[in-house]
Amino acid sequence: MSGLFKIRGLTKRYGDRTVLDRIDLDLERGEGLALLGRSGTGKSVLLRQLNGLEAPSEGTIEFDGQCLSSLDERQLAPIRRRVAMLFQSGALFDSMTVFGNIAFPLLEHTDMDEDEVRECVAEKLRRVGLEGIEDRMPSQLSGGMRKRVALARSLALDPEVVLFDEPSTGLDPMTAASIASLIESARRDLGVTCVVVTHDLPLARRTGQRVAYLHESKFRFIGTWAEAEASDDRHLHDFLEGREENHAA
Repeated sequence: MSGLFKIRGLTKRYGDRTVLDRIDLDLERGEGLALLGRSGTGKSVLLRQLNGLEAPSEGTIEFDGQCLSSLDERQLAPIRRRVAMLFQSGALFDSMTVFGNIAFPLLEHTDMDEDEVRECVAEKLRRVGLEGIEDRMPSQLSGGMRKRVALARSLALDPEVVLFDEPSTGLDPMTAASIASLIESARRDLGVTCVVVTHDLPLARRTGQRVAYLHESKFRFIGTWAEAEASDDRHLHDFLEGREENHAA
């Protein structure tokens, strides 16, 4: 693996509220990172920094040697093709068929002809186990199917990175496990770097080779699961074991 993201001193403020406070992180090419923390600790904010949807208040984010905050919207466009984001809701276009949803980025960003687009859409649907549903509308899909279609769309342009924001929210445990399997297969089989924000610890353990724990706007822990379990940090263990915090920092 080789370095892909380099974050140094990243700070994000909204007015007088500091959401991320001088955090550092290195993300390796081809790895899976589970990004954990209690609600409101800035996990989703960090995802939006990683593909340039928001700019930092201070500090730098480098992607493959390029400083994102130095790029304008035109220069960020090719970066966003390489760094896809799967939103919590899936964010499918309700007025489009499944085919239209997955084809949309291909029609916007490639010169594929109609047959190539159709073949690519079919291949992405096969990858997420949903062959032959191109003509269905999102309203006809279950929650798990919508998440799979959203994943297929996020993979349409063969990105190097996919950022997942709570991919198992609202899903039953078996469906959540199938989503975890698809995320892991994208990393393992396609070499996609995956950053997964989740409160679903079984999914986090399955998709993250490393875990990064945000607490009070800072990274309190970054390391492997074995290192997390060996850590003497009580806050980290409270979170991983689902206990209420009842001690001083």
